Amino acid sequence: MDQKTLQLIEYPRILDKLSGYAAFSASAEIALALKPSNQSEEVRRRLNFTRESRLLLSMNPDIRIGGVRDVRQAVEQASLHYTLSIDELVDIKDTLVAARKLQRPFFSKRSQVDDEPIVVNKAELREDAPELLFPHLVEIARHLTPPKGIIDRINQVIGEDKQVLDNASKKLAVLRGEIKVAHNRLMTKLQSMISDASITPMLQEAIITQRGGRYVIPLQAGFKGKVPAIIHDQSGSGQTLFVEPLAVVELNNTWQQLKLEERDEVRRILAELSAEIGEVHVQIRGIVESVAEIDFALMCAKYAEDLRAAEPEVLPWKPGKDNSHPGSVLRLIKARHPLLAKSTAVPVDILLEPPNYAMVITGPNTGGKTVTLKTAGLLVAMAQSGLHIPVQSGSSFTVFEDIYADIGDEQSIEQSLSTFSGHIKNMVHILDEAHQQTLVLLDELGSGTDPGEGAALAHAILISLTNRRIPCMVATHYPELKNFAYHTPGVVNAAMSFDLETLSPTYHLLIGLPGRSNALLIAERVGLSPRIIELARENISSEDRKADDMLEDIQYQKDQMREARTAAEEQLRKAEQLRAELQKRLDNAEQERIKILEQARKESQERVEKLQKEVRNLKRRMKRAVRYAEKAAEAALEASPEQKRAQREVLRQESLAEKVESTLDRIDEELSAPISRQEEVLPQVQTSQAPRPMQAGDLVMIRSLQKEGTLVSLDGSTAEVQLGPMRMKTSTRDLERAKKKPEIPPHMSAAVRMALAQEPAPSPEPVISVRVPSPGMELDLRGQRADDALDQLRGYLEQAYLSHLPFGRIIHGKGSGRLRDVVREALEQSTYVSQWEEADEKEGGSGVTIVKIKG
Repeated sequence: MDQKTLQLIEYPRILDKLSGYAAFSASAEIALALKPSNQSEEVRRRLNFTRESRLLLSMNPDIRIGGVRDVRQAVEQASLHYTLSIDELVDIKDTLVAARKLQRPFFSKRSQVDDEPIVVNKAELREDAPELLFPHLVEIARHLTPPKGIIDRINQVIGEDKQVLDNASKKLAVLRGEIKVAHNRLMTKLQSMISDASITPMLQEAIITQRGGRYVIPLQAGFKGKVPAIIHDQSGSGQTLFVEPLAVVELNNTWQQLKLEERDEVRRILAELSAEIGEVHVQIRGIVESVAEIDFALMCAKYAEDLRAAEPEVLPWKPGKDNSHPGSVLRLIKARHPLLAKSTAVPVDILLEPPNYAMVITGPNTGGKTVTLKTAGLLVAMAQSGLHIPVQSGSSFTVFEDIYADIGDEQSIEQSLSTFSGHIKNMVHILDEAHQQTLVLLDELGSGTDPGEGAALAHAILISLTNRRIPCMVATHYPELKNFAYHTPGVVNAAMSFDLETLSPTYHLLIGLPGRSNALLIAERVGLSPRIIELARENISSEDRKADDMLEDIQYQKDQMREARTAAEEQLRKAEQLRAELQKRLDNAEQERIKILEQARKESQERVEKLQKEVRNLKRRMKRAVRYAEKAAEAALEASPEQKRAQREVLRQESLAEKVESTLDRIDEELSAPISRQEEVLPQVQTSQAPRPMQAGDLVMIRSLQKEGTLVSLDGSTAEVQLGPMRMKTSTRDLERAKKKPEIPPHMSAAVRMALAQEPAPSPEPVISVRVPSPGMELDLRGQRADDALDQLRGYLEQAYLSHLPFGRIIHGKGSGRLRDVVREALEQSTYVSQWEEADEKEGGSGVTIVKIKG
């Protein structure tokens, strides 16, 4: 990519922002070295990489790169037989431990020990396994396995206090034991001397201290020579001498000698450990770089989330017939400049797609033309670097081989160049290098010199670019370029809108409409003499005035339509909020109903159980009474009439009790049945549907202009429209059928009022409609994320149910099967689906699910 252009569109500032998310220096280096790619496959790979990272971050929001250091230089030195310091060795250990910990979320099954290579059998994996969800990241994570035994080896040598452990070697353990004994002997001897009654009066203090690594005692200078000793130092006042008594010199020497031997043994141990690390320096270096790559991926994901960014689609180049179009596409919907505050940045739709490949942007100064050019160039550069960009879903682009820009003041004192000369020098470079698969961005083309010559030069440059079919966006004030754009196929006018009431720009980009300078109107509003204003108007040709009136009327219409659309969108939003609130209340009422029924059922069950218990007790008493009567009759040989009546009455009561018990059991069974939830869903807020396909003679609306006219002819994706006294060509994507007459503003000129007296489309007003149109027999979810797919699936099922659709085909593709499982789980839980089944092989097999909608 052209480095000067990257500077002009402020691409380095994006890299600075990105590097701010780095966990350590190695990943920050990757971010700062990032460059856009001009290879489509590489750009797709990078965008997929960022998509995987965002999915990983959403599934593991707590994932962190902690404890990692850039130890590449240290291990490189170890490979050259340098001895590493304890701090460097600890950094290497911490890095390897952190890498091993980072590796775990990427694999569903690990090998027996953490420092063995991971072997994965994809046939044994579940479809939601990380190996299938994040294939690019998993491939990097494979290289995070630490060298076998290195972490344990460092732990065996260096302790938590960053000191070499006693058991690092047998010799070191012996030496430290001897050092302890020698130190105790030395301290015991010195302690006995400072406690000696004959020596204590000569001491400044009864303490033991060190000078030059040897233990000494503080002797008063006046007693010099009284104690046989070696003088090592004296105080600043000269009153104290720090002496080593001759009686401890040998003990001090022994202790010092052992310390030197300990130092040499520690150095040997560290050198041996450094050599082991040097043998695996390539692997450790690869681990650091792999951690940096994963951290960089997480940086891209975090930056995308903070920008509320979306992944644009990469499209192939499809040149037009007879070289009428280079095949480029730049479709950025609701694009925001990533360096502007999200709360203040005005989203713009940058649409440079067939049949157009060149755009001429006009409008007042400070109206946003330069920001629009920078936004287009910067978002393309970001996307080709693999970054998700602040646009709405559905944005797409073709990968440009290079971007060339001439933006801002090119004045150079060092090179003795004026502003104009600087621009021309840059233009020479651009015209030499640009071709059909590059994007050219030109700001204030032809400015900085005589207006007449500047306009002619700008016109010639634009002709050169369009003759060569070079995709470009040009910002200018020259009316000649507006006319050129109007009459040249493949070139479209665009304007930065301006609020005439507040005399301030709105920063909206209006494609298909040339801009106006508004100079006379602004001069009139700020108080310039009306006579001067009138004289100025007289110097403007009648054709220019008519064109200006037409532009003003179109601008007025567009502003009215935008306000109507904004109001409709706000009404739709409020209607959706109201629907959601009513649905919530409905759900709460249903929950309360179930709660009341459950309480009533519980109380009824308790009463039934009590009655059942009483009936059982009554049956037992009656059976005892029957047995007693039978025994009494046997004893009397023959029962009396009274006894017989009593027996019959007991039997009748027993039969009645059995019937009561049977009825209570049935009631108890009914009460035990679960209370079913009555699902009731409010209808979705719907907007009016588009009518039949357009044909010649139809009244149509040009969306970008919000202007109505008559469709004259259709030629593939290009339509010719009679717009009042004018005839223009536009894309069929920019047309819709008109439905009713618009309200024509009273201030319009008579000619324009006659031209506009045609049927325009009404502003979309939300209506709650129970009779819902069919959503179609198919829903294609391929290529979508699970959350987006589920939202679309729920809306489709609800609309299918309300429109009484009998069944539908859900196309989710085969792939890893993750999307299929999510879709089928949602179908199982849906209240609108009676059953579902997998399609036949001829109809798509496991990639398609047939659903039957409840009647």
